[in-house]
Amino acid sequence: MKSQTKPLLEIWKWQADAACRGMDSSVFFSPTGERGAARRRREEAARAICGSCPVSSACDLFAKASRQAYGVWGGRTEAERREKAQDVRRH
Repeated sequence: MKSQTKPLLEIWKWQADAACRGMDSSVFFSPTGERGAARRRREEAARAICGSCPVSSACDLFAKASRQAYGVWGGRTEAERREKAQDVRRH
């Protein structure tokens, strides 16, 4: 019988080429209590990194498929992912 599972390395392979690889996660995930201008600056910095990333589409798809509730993934913020999910549900 042939196995239906994929090796984990295959599933996560896209991360090896990510522009954020090895970076501090605090660029992409907000600290407790972060609000307003500080949050916008951090999210813009994260988006700039994602903007030059060769795997940002794969990252965005991963965030959507695994319902990532926090952080910037594939150039999208938490709020943008929630907004897009709501738009999809409306249509």
